[in-house]
Amino acid sequence: MENFSLILAIVVVTALAFDFTNGFHDTANAMATTISTGALKPKVAVAMSAALNLVGAFLSVEVANTISKGLVDENGIRPEVIFAALTGAILWNLVTWLVGLPSSSSHALMGGLIGATVASAGFGAVHGDILVTKVLLPAVAAPIVAGLAAMLSTRFSYGIGKNADGEATRKGYRAGQIASAGLVSLAHGTNDAQKTMGIITLALVAGGAVAPGSNPPTWVILSAGLAIALGTYIGGWRIIRTMGKGLTDLEPRQGFAAQTSAATAILASSHLGFSLSTTHVVSGAVMGAGVGRKGGVVRWSTATRMFVAWALTLPAAALVGAGAESVTDLGDWGTALVAVFLIGSSAAIWKYSRREVVDHTHVTSDEATEPVGAVTAAIAAVAPPPTGAVIEDLAVTIPAQTLTEAAPVTPAAPPTAAA
Repeated sequence: MENFSLILAIVVVTALAFDFTNGFHDTANAMATTISTGALKPKVAVAMSAALNLVGAFLSVEVANTISKGLVDENGIRPEVIFAALTGAILWNLVTWLVGLPSSSSHALMGGLIGATVASAGFGAVHGDILVTKVLLPAVAAPIVAGLAAMLSTRFSYGIGKNADGEATRKGYRAGQIASAGLVSLAHGTNDAQKTMGIITLALVAGGAVAPGSNPPTWVILSAGLAIALGTYIGGWRIIRTMGKGLTDLEPRQGFAAQTSAATAILASSHLGFSLSTTHVVSGAVMGAGVGRKGGVVRWSTATRMFVAWALTLPAAALVGAGAESVTDLGDWGTALVAVFLIGSSAAIWKYSRREVVDHTHVTSDEATEPVGAVTAAIAAVAPPPTGAVIEDLAVTIPAQTLTEAAPVTPAAPPTAAA
């Protein structure tokens, strides 16, 4: 560790700052549906998720190795390149958090790293086969697979439980939701915390602090796990509101189906070393569970904004990373200028967010729901409502007229006979 320079220390601190933003940006992935259905209180949910994220960080290093050894050529990459990549990733995380969009922290990091690497060493330094097979293809396939699995699971659960006692069923599925939410949190720590481990290890290799091809040191695993756990505990309430209430309305059995499907996909991908977006997987599972219930709908206006954010994440972070790398290439003063820009922009975003404070009190109220769009209204008009809601709605909108209020009916008098 005698080569641990000042720039390398700055990169490590910045990487942990990204990990912190990743934590509060992705809290919704594990706990939004659990909170929205009332299975757990908001504060309890984020505390549980934080603890399991920390545990998950120690389960595997396959994804970390994909980042540090596979995505880019680690030979010739300077620590300043990693710093520029993290700049693009952090700013994209903060912007999407500000507007409450559950975009991918993983793809923000990938995009920043690719853009900074290309600006520094050219396109040849990016391993295209790894990018396609372990980043891009999983980004497309995973949410589709999780969505289909959640939809089929939801339909199956409603089919086998249609004659069961309603309250007992809800309690059972809420208990299942707590367990499945814990599994998602564990999977999130296993996948997302490893990305920061990989980026720190890559920086250590670039700075000469560890040998090329090394696995993440223990202190890197521990610090990355603690950073993402702390960020998770803070709670990204804006994104939790969108995921839990703004995308669709879930009942406990739907939440259980969504979380179980998402956790299975994330854990399988982590085992294979895929740098998967947990946001994409969980969002796909939530939408699948939403359409899996008879009469359930997805708010496609919100989903469309999410899809646009997903498509923009890689190129936007890559452009910022490439620009930051061009400035750091000017020397120490250029690196200092990028650091000032990152700190100033982050502070400005946080200050702007104070204009509308969103905390744990906003994620369970009816006010959190988004306005119903035209597509949702059209679907709801032709789809039967959930069982049990019809009589209650009619009683509110069409009150029955009592006998005392009804006007008396006078029988018509018989015609008189002609004289």
